Amino acid sequence: MFLAARRKPGWLALIPQGGEITLAHVIRRRDSRPEVCLLDRFAVEGSELEALKRLRSARSLKSYACTTLMPDGEYNLTQVDAPPVPREERKEALRWSLKEMVNYPVETACLDVLDIPAEGLPQGRAAGVLVVSAAESTVRACAAPFEAAEVDLAAIDIPELAQRNIAALLEDENRGLVFLRIDESGMMLTLTFRGELVAVRRSDMNSAQLGSRDEEQRGRVMERLLLEMQRSLDNFDRQYSHIPVSKVVVASYPHAEHLVEELRHGTYVPVVAMDLSAQVDFPGAPELKSPEMQSRYLLALGAALRTGAPA
Repeated sequence: MFLAARRKPGWLALIPQGGEITLAHVIRRRDSRPEVCLLDRFAVEGSELEALKRLRSARSLKSYACTTLMPDGEYNLTQVDAPPVPREERKEALRWSLKEMVNYPVETACLDVLDIPAEGLPQGRAAGVLVVSAAESTVRACAAPFEAAEVDLAAIDIPELAQRNIAALLEDENRGLVFLRIDESGMMLTLTFRGELVAVRRSDMNSAQLGSRDEEQRGRVMERLLLEMQRSLDNFDRQYSHIPVSKVVVASYPHAEHLVEELRHGTYVPVVAMDLSAQVDFPGAPELKSPEMQSRYLLALGAALRTGAPA
């Protein structure tokens, strides 16, 4: 997103996290299902830079268009009304509207704008946009190990967009989809419509808590999660009444026992477990036939599912 040379088709995502670097190569072709051609993970022995240098040679990274994700907490995602200016002037107009919302100089900030689908919006209500922003120094720090390892990044995205790319595959036509991802790092709940991100909610609740041996703690976390889901669905219904939500899709890693069943009992929208087998082929990663493994590598797969050719 913030950084924008072409070789093998598709995108190769490289996601450093938890002492590992996960690689996912996905090819998307018109009129066919996406294919996961490569999925692997490597332990970071030494520094991230050293690991990337080894990968550059071992995996011929110069043969791919590469992308990665900004770390959580290193960027801002802000929803605002679309400014009444020509499209080519919109980014600069929004830049200055963020001045009081961020703690870095907006004049040098890296910034992108995402449209929220406005079709069916009630009359008189302004269309909204999501503004992704980050300090220039933060984006450069994210890219620095790749540059030092001579791995060309064609793009840097954010986790919300990686999750959106997965959710877009699972949407019903002309219906919104709520996607819940909960893993060891926390919870992210997104609303998407027609392949676009509409809203995001986050929490520090995580799958380790849901899988705790302490039954009382497990119960408290599940109760919080149910309440968060109910409030989010009500909020989405109030704010985006023009977007009918057809279902909630759940991805958890490690697997949280009875999570989907509990959510089904506590919400008024159908809840289903994620399974990408009907939407994605896995010729290079047969382990992804398991929904649990799909959940484990969800962000890497979502990052590699980005659309558009690199510049």
